[in-house]
Amino acid sequence: PTEEEERRMYEETESFLRQQGYHRYEISNYAKPGCECVHNTGYWQRTDYAGFGTGAASLVNNVRWKNTENLQKYMNISEPVRQELQSLSRTEQMEEFMFLGLRLTAGIAVADFRRQFQTGIEEIYGTVLKRLEQDGLLLFYEDGKRLRLTPRGVDVSNYVLAQFLLD
Repeated sequence: PTEEEERRMYEETESFLRQQGYHRYEISNYAKPGCECVHNTGYWQRTDYAGFGTGAASLVNNVRWKNTENLQKYMNISEPVRQELQSLSRTEQMEEFMFLGLRLTAGIAVADFRRQFQTGIEEIYGTVLKRLEQDGLLLFYEDGKRLRLTPRGVDVSNYVLAQFLLD
């Protein structure tokens, strides 16, 4: 489909789901109230999770890894099953906080950023936040306590979220 057709299908899907009692709680997920996917929500909020089984992924204490996909290795208790261990730097944690948290329609709490990183969100991302807000892609709400994507920001979310990469 063309970009215009794709946009129209997206809007029609959202309208149809809303009429059926679903709400969008994340950029690409809808649910009836109280039935949001706990795993997805936890993932976007960077809560620890442990994966069990071949190929399962985990994030615990800011260390991410994936289990081997080889069943024989997984079953052999004498062999390590964790692969691709990555200890996330403070910068990577901040980046993830922003680009994962902003996927949620509720967005992020400014106080949560300060609590996790002992610095203000404006100190790290002030220029980016101002520019995206001026462009109508981000919105501070609840008297500046929360930040979320605008409907236009959702439309170009890949662009917006990439702005929070600090390298």
